[in-house]
Amino acid sequence: MANELWRSSAVELARRIVTRETTSRAVVEAHLARIAQVNPALNAVTVVLADEARAAADRADHAVAAGDAVGPLHGVPFTVKENIDVVGSATTQGLPALAHAVPPLDAPIVERMRRAGAIPIARTNLPDLGLRVHTESALRGLTRNPWHSGRTAGGSSGGEASAIASGMSPLGLGNDIGGSLRNPAHCCGIASLKPTNGRVPHASALPPEDGSLSAQLMFVEGPMARHVEDLRVALAVLAGPHPRDPFVVPAPLDGPENEGRPRVALLDTPPGAATQPGVSAAVRSAADALAKAGFEVSAATPPLFERSVEVWGAWLMNELRPMLPLFAGVMGADALKFLGFATERFAELDVAAMTQLLTERHRIAREWAHFQEQHPLILSPVWTQTAFAHGHDVGSADAAAEILELIRCVLPANLLGLPAAVVPAAVVDGLPVGVQLTGPRFREDLCLDAAAVIEAALGRITPIDPR
Repeated sequence: MANELWRSSAVELARRIVTRETTSRAVVEAHLARIAQVNPALNAVTVVLADEARAAADRADHAVAAGDAVGPLHGVPFTVKENIDVVGSATTQGLPALAHAVPPLDAPIVERMRRAGAIPIARTNLPDLGLRVHTESALRGLTRNPWHSGRTAGGSSGGEASAIASGMSPLGLGNDIGGSLRNPAHCCGIASLKPTNGRVPHASALPPEDGSLSAQLMFVEGPMARHVEDLRVALAVLAGPHPRDPFVVPAPLDGPENEGRPRVALLDTPPGAATQPGVSAAVRSAADALAKAGFEVSAATPPLFERSVEVWGAWLMNELRPMLPLFAGVMGADALKFLGFATERFAELDVAAMTQLLTERHRIAREWAHFQEQHPLILSPVWTQTAFAHGHDVGSADAAAEILELIRCVLPANLLGLPAAVVPAAVVDGLPVGVQLTGPRFREDLCLDAAAVIEAALGRITPIDPR
């Protein structure tokens, strides 16, 4: 039925549109209807691009009827986080001050999605400047988790995850400097991929066009979906050099074939703090699925794990600290509070100490590269707890510290520029639990292959109706 099209994967929708089993217009209308039905309870979608999407769908259907060549996502709607440029829609960063900051150009990843035939249907919420792991913005308000209205959808791509998990979109674009593609996937029960830094181009036509050093080293854009296959297709669409991002390289999407399945390091109870037993059990269930499929899985902790988390925090927070007075004029009170708590946890460093952190980053990367020769994949939690209650992260300095502890597994991939895929593995106390597969640089294929095995064994848990 047309009104059930929103349950399908992006790849399946593209196939059905091209084979004329349905139309792009029907697919777009089904998702617009789903947005109208469930978004009032979730506030995940911030702007609906209904007129533009309908017009694009009609053009897509005309192309199919004419027998024109089409792309891999022809006629499929997708959503875009509000810190990614879309022509005709403000890149708000979640801030009232940027409510009318409309870019003259699409971001490279939006441009490529359009070229693949996909259709932007809506924008999604994020926390102020994306600097919180809980999605509540001064401009758009609170986004709710479709699994539990009182729990966080994660951040900073929380609007995307909530929209995809509830069927408002089959595929979305987000970004990640501290787990922002992966945190919400865990909280909302969907899949996501943080690509290798240098794989997918990033650029904005709005100032500042050139990011800080931490952003240049650790920030990356990528796809979110309910199906691992959709992530793979989206990566192929998004990847590759672009003149607006001088550091993206033309790396192949598939690396050299291994003899047999790659070895997997199992990190079900990562060092640094406690792990919720149900989360550890979910990781072990994923490990069992991989082992049954022929992967060699053994318990092992990557070298300098805790230090990699500390270096990530010390570098990012020292870059952010001088900007706090500027942020105070544009960010909401809770966003500023969390950022204040986070920066206070790290000593203020001079230029020499910051330079030393970059040297240490290289040492950690070298040690991890040696480790991943023996264990190409690292299977771990995404968060070491299930989704926390709204506002917990700003309840106190200790609560903010807890948040930085529970996200510790996502941070090494940011520091070292590694690819990492997330896939749901369990539901614990009514909340989804994702697992993370971290691979060597430019080996997203290994991450996605293993994620697909886990998905096939443990099943998908979305889309769902808001609860």
